[in-house]
Amino acid sequence: MALDFLSSLFKKKKEEEPTPQSEPIGLEELEEEVESRQENEQIMQIMERLNEIENEVPRIKISVDTLKKQIQELRDDIDRLDKTIKDVMMLYEVISQEINPFKEQMGQENPLSSEIQEIKRELEDLKLEIAQIKNDLKVIAGYGVDLDSIIYEVLAEV
Repeated sequence: MALDFLSSLFKKKKEEEPTPQSEPIGLEELEEEVESRQENEQIMQIMERLNEIENEVPRIKISVDTLKKQIQELRDDIDRLDKTIKDVMMLYEVISQEINPFKEQMGQENPLSSEIQEIKRELEDLKLEIAQIKNDLKVIAGYGVDLDSIIYEVLAEV
């Protein structure tokens, strides 16, 4: 019953409304209306696409940040591996020099082995000097010389 009442109201309005007299529309006006509709549709499509892009930008930024972090971690790993490889190569050089029958030939060709030999010589020289200093201190202490005053005098001169 309610539907009948509502439908009768709508029917009356349709019947009561006078039908507007449409004036003849020119071809130019139709073309302009079609163009404006097409432009509106294009604008709506562009706006929709722009909204989609705006929604994707934060996700892309997070992905880029994650990739940057992973790349930095890979760089750090590569640096550690590089250092480890260099250490292993140095160890290999030292070991191979000790058991290599062509030691003299290799020593002339490899600057690393010559540096190692030079460091060994310097270490031996330092050991000898320390032993001499110990002996000298024992002798001086045996004569009852005040070592503290000598050390203070030497430090004052420096």
